[in-house]
Amino acid sequence: MNGSGKRYTAEFREEAVRLSQQENRTVGEVAASLGVGQSTLQKWRRMAGVVSGVPVEPPERSQAETEAENRRLRKELEIVKMEREILKKAATFFANETKG
Repeated sequence: MNGSGKRYTAEFREEAVRLSQQENRTVGEVAASLGVGQSTLQKWRRMAGVVSGVPVEPPERSQAETEAENRRLRKELEIVKMEREILKKAATFFANETKG
C-alpha cells in the first residue's frame, strides 16, 4: 500500500503508464490529472520497463494465463451487470416512493 492508503488496480497503473508515454504530456501532468504522485507514476513506469519513454515489450502470456484472466473478467462483468440491474430497480422503487 502506498503512503496515502490507496490501492490501484493493475489496469489503472497500466493506463497511467500508457498516458505518460504520450509525447504531448509530461509525467507530472499525467500524475496530477490522475491524482497520483509523480514519484508513484515514475515507479510504475520503471516497473513496466519504460526506459526513456520507450516501453520494453512484455513477455508473451501463456494460454493458461490468458484463459484465467478471461474467466476472471467474465465473472467481474456478470457481477457488474447484476449490480447495475439492482441499482435500476432501486432507482425505480425510490422514484415511485417519492411520488406517492
